[in-house]
Amino acid sequence: MEFQDVVRRRRMVRRFTDEAVPPETVDRLVRNAVRAPSAGFSQGWSFLVLTAADDRERFWTAATPAASERDMSAWLAGMRTAPVLIVALCSRDAYVRRYAEPDKGWTDRDEARWPVPYWHVDAGMASLLMLQTAVDEGLGACFFGIGAGEIPAFREAFGIPDEWVQTGVVAVGHPAEGGAQGSPSRRRRKPLEDVVHRGRW
Repeated sequence: MEFQDVVRRRRMVRRFTDEAVPPETVDRLVRNAVRAPSAGFSQGWSFLVLTAADDRERFWTAATPAASERDMSAWLAGMRTAPVLIVALCSRDAYVRRYAEPDKGWTDRDEARWPVPYWHVDAGMASLLMLQTAVDEGLGACFFGIGAGEIPAFREAFGIPDEWVQTGVVAVGHPAEGGAQGSPSRRRRKPLEDVVHRGRW
């Protein structure tokens, strides 16, 4: 597929068929993810790949809110059909350690030196590469987060080491009709002239 077609066709898919995703496709998703840029080439990311039905069920049991101010039932019903879930995690410590090395020299390891948490930025870019790879494979995908209240249960369910924190989850599968409608169905895309500032604001 042409790159511009991949960009144009990428959207968040929220319901999937029961058709399996081939293991080699899952491998391509994560192989492309690690081609993302990372500050100092720290590569402080990890990916928890869940393809077995019992692993996915364990994820949804841990990550589904007990109650919510808004009705999430349609979203959850669709998302639970995804045959592949890939949790992108990152390590702040990997970046702090990397930038304490001689070629960087921030030996105090002070997190205040970081204007933004690039460990999450880099995991987000890796996630976008997975979303684009899914489109190139003729699949659908959706990036979503784990709620703050559900994080402890998720971490315990999968034995996540203390150093690693979740950035988000990429759900992948063959698109099906009838998923919950996302915000683009209710909001227009902003025109470029509203968001692009050339030369100065």
